[in-house]
Amino acid sequence: VMATDALIAKGGKLAKLSKKTMDALNSVLPPFWSKGNPIDVLGDARADRYKAAVEACLNDANIDGIVIIFTQQATSEPIEIAKTIVELVKSKAYQNKTILTSFMGYGAVQEANRIFNANNIPTYSTPENAIKTYMYMYQYERNLELIYETPEELPVDAAPPRRPIMVILRNAAMENRELLTEHEAKKILEHYNFPVVKTEVATTADEAVAFAQQMGYPVVLKILSPQIVHKTDAGGVMLNINSDSEVKQAFDIIMQRAREYNKKANIIGVTVQPMIKRRGYEVIIGGKTDVLFGPAILFGMGGVGVELFKDYSIGLPPLNTTLIRRMMEETKVYQLLKGYRNVPSADLKLLEEIMLLFSQFLIDFPQIKEIDINPLLINEKDACILDARITVDKDAVFKKFEPHEHLVISPYPKKYETLWALKNGQEVLLRPIKPEDEPLWLEMFQSFSEESIRYRFFQMLKDTPHEVRVRYCNIDYDREIAIVAELGEEGRRKILGVGRLNIEPDGKSGEIAFIIGDKWQGLGLGTKVVDYVLEIAKEMGVETVYAIMLSDNHRALNLTKKMGFKLEYLKDDTVKGVLNLKEETLSKCPEAKSPQLTHEPKKQENLVSEKKKKTVPSEAETT
Repeated sequence: VMATDALIAKGGKLAKLSKKTMDALNSVLPPFWSKGNPIDVLGDARADRYKAAVEACLNDANIDGIVIIFTQQATSEPIEIAKTIVELVKSKAYQNKTILTSFMGYGAVQEANRIFNANNIPTYSTPENAIKTYMYMYQYERNLELIYETPEELPVDAAPPRRPIMVILRNAAMENRELLTEHEAKKILEHYNFPVVKTEVATTADEAVAFAQQMGYPVVLKILSPQIVHKTDAGGVMLNINSDSEVKQAFDIIMQRAREYNKKANIIGVTVQPMIKRRGYEVIIGGKTDVLFGPAILFGMGGVGVELFKDYSIGLPPLNTTLIRRMMEETKVYQLLKGYRNVPSADLKLLEEIMLLFSQFLIDFPQIKEIDINPLLINEKDACILDARITVDKDAVFKKFEPHEHLVISPYPKKYETLWALKNGQEVLLRPIKPEDEPLWLEMFQSFSEESIRYRFFQMLKDTPHEVRVRYCNIDYDREIAIVAELGEEGRRKILGVGRLNIEPDGKSGEIAFIIGDKWQGLGLGTKVVDYVLEIAKEMGVETVYAIMLSDNHRALNLTKKMGFKLEYLKDDTVKGVLNLKEETLSKCPEAKSPQLTHEPKKQENLVSEKKKKTVPSEAETT
């Protein structure tokens, strides 16, 4: 029972025993055993009964792991039971199952624990500790699975206007204010395309009535004062106001309560907003910037339950759909968001989009010290921010930031996106690879000839498993860069080739590799991709790059030689090309001019140029 309570408390659940397992247990256990999970083999159980019960469970596909709990009884045999468990663990048939033990007691029990330790079987003094370890193991495995999960690409505008937001931040800083008013916070979020409830500021009762009439009744009035953060505590919130007279009365009451709550407060007036009556779920999305670790993102149960239930999870930007879903799954409110009884589920895809937008907001504005969106009301159709609070770093408002210097994890380097024309006149987008590119990468791989695969991977590969594809697409932009050439054709996107740079731990050297689809070789794309990757390498502080090529890959050898690499033939039918970027020995070609690394591309609605140029054959571009 103690183990079960600990398991449920930590988010685990008891395995459901299959009919086959129940039949097996009924045949080996006394008639009055527990008839379910947890399985009570009873106090007089000897080693053979433990063995039969554990074997029955290990053969059940529904069971991922077993915690074996033992307490000393007069007739028990802890040493024999321990030896039996060791035999089961070492059996090849059960090596994919997790077995933990908790043998409690002294004397022979301690000897049993020594047997477990000698055979590398985890044993714990209490069932709770065993469960804690099991859940840590599960979470670790789950985290690895999520790392290898391909994120979904969401249509989020990555560059809303910045100037209106910076105007609000600067005004607050010049007034020596860190905390923005509710109205200012909502205006900022509205400028960044968040769904925000319409909010107006009224300094008099008549203004409040006018705004209420425009919005339509019922409405909500809230106190507006930089010195009153928790409006409810001050009695500064009145809901469901249905007439002009009620608005005037509510205005006077709120103003009076605010003056009594904080006599020194600068009371601007009240905010007026429509009363949102539709049913939905309340969640909180928050952010806070740490001096050392940069911004962190919080997600959890919103409304008045935030401090009461403390149901939240933490993530670091930049987020993608996989990381967002993991944050959601770590909270209890996620089970509610999926729907229950006759209550429909929230629009989880919309919630992902809002959190993705929030992640980008924190990336774009390092001047934000803290932000709370609480509550965000979301249902099966739409979402709306009902309240928000933003705190500004006054010193940071006027500071010039290097791009993304405040982040622990480097985001997608959009500055490396640029358009370029192939020799046949078609335009391609050269850009860094994304985790979402895995399906496009696989489609490109499947288009390669056997020769291209051998030249790039030094062996024949019929397919690449999901884990390998993710490793190629989900990269650390601080330590490597992969530039893909993307073509938009007939409403579809495809990757034509990839150039990749892996930076060594010293940060001064790196390995370059590249491959171009067979259909797209001879159009100058390989030369362009290599040249572009080399320019990025120089910008990242890399001084020396090298490439390893097969000795019969003459086209790649010619290309690298043309780019200024010094070639050295090795003993194993390979050639190593080395280029010293520090000495500026890079040889430029007419079709491979140095790109503008900060170029912002135009929207890629149609990448097919009207111009048609004669195709000129050149080096095949694989290494």
